[in-house]
Amino acid sequence: MTERCDLLITNVHAATMDPSLPGAYGAIEDAAVAVTGNKIVWIGPRRELPESTADQIIDGEGQWLTPGLIDCHTHLVYGGHRAGEFARRLGGESYEEVARAGGGILSTVRATRAASAADLYRKAEPRLKALMHEGVTTIEIKSGYGLDLDTELKQLRVARRLAQHYPVNILTTCLAAHALPPEYDGRADDYITLVCEEILPAVAKEQLADAVDMFCENIAFSVEQCQRVIDAAHHLDLPVKVHAEQLASTGATRMAAKAGALSVDHIEYITDEDVAAMAESGTAAVLLPGAFYTLKETRMPPIEKLRAAGVPMAISTDLNPGTCPLGSLRLMMNMSCNLFGLTPAEALAGVTRAAARALGVCCSRGVLRAGLRADMVLWPMESPDQLAYELGALQPAEIFFGGRHVTAG
Repeated sequence: MTERCDLLITNVHAATMDPSLPGAYGAIEDAAVAVTGNKIVWIGPRRELPESTADQIIDGEGQWLTPGLIDCHTHLVYGGHRAGEFARRLGGESYEEVARAGGGILSTVRATRAASAADLYRKAEPRLKALMHEGVTTIEIKSGYGLDLDTELKQLRVARRLAQHYPVNILTTCLAAHALPPEYDGRADDYITLVCEEILPAVAKEQLADAVDMFCENIAFSVEQCQRVIDAAHHLDLPVKVHAEQLASTGATRMAAKAGALSVDHIEYITDEDVAAMAESGTAAVLLPGAFYTLKETRMPPIEKLRAAGVPMAISTDLNPGTCPLGSLRLMMNMSCNLFGLTPAEALAGVTRAAARALGVCCSRGVLRAGLRADMVLWPMESPDQLAYELGALQPAEIFFGGRHVTAG
């Protein structure tokens, strides 16, 4: 009996990233992949391919096929820029000093509040396109530069609108607990009340967010205040994630793990107890080497301990106007190897299956496997190691979003 599918890709090597297959990449050499609708229906060695017909057949010419890349932590929708702060940090000021002097997140809040939705959309487009050009097919976009009801909703609506116009899956996260707005100076508990009782319910009512995030640091919000946000999110059936342990050890990671958080992000200062808590809860660690690089940090995440404990290590751009204005997930793969000591295979896992875990979508994407979405990238390379090694010249040959070919350029 002849099987029929919409798309058949043959003569490829597949870096499936499926942990159930042998090898660091779960590689299938001389593979074939069959797609019907937006899902993979068969993948395996070409010699084992059932007799098939397809509406479209693509000869992969011996190139490598990977899952679509996933950028699981971005602040892509924002107003203005902070190039001046970049110069100030080069002059010796720390991130905390800039923030406490009225710069940092609050300077972007002012610009984002002043910008129209149309302006935010227009400014976000080139950032989104830059990531898509590299083979990113799923991206998370946070709010957090509004810090009031209207602007938080505006940011999230812009992110949802981007998803309607571009062939990329966008998950949105409400990060209203990102910083203390100036009108609440000295009244952090009152602002958290606003977040929990007004902003999050409004976001949930419009179904504008897939998750809730918060910044738990000494320059932002305390563990106790973030616990209130977690409780409010859970009441609204929204999963949580936490910016934590970037600047100091606070206990936020253990709080997040106890709450079943999807991820804890930054984590330069996590302890052995934090690592154990993440391993027990299944919470992913999101490594953000671009922020580490931009801020010239010296305290690295405990990679060896995370690895030994089996904590999934995702990698993301943290694309934002202040601490990581770098719109390249491939660059983050390279940095994670050179700065943090990951292997090239761990770097690719960090932007595929581990990133899917950090977003709570590992049941639908992140590996090449029958039954999952056909988000795939074809690369003109001889080894998957090249993805973390070679930047600039190595670009996708083909990108498939839900089995549909999209332009790489």
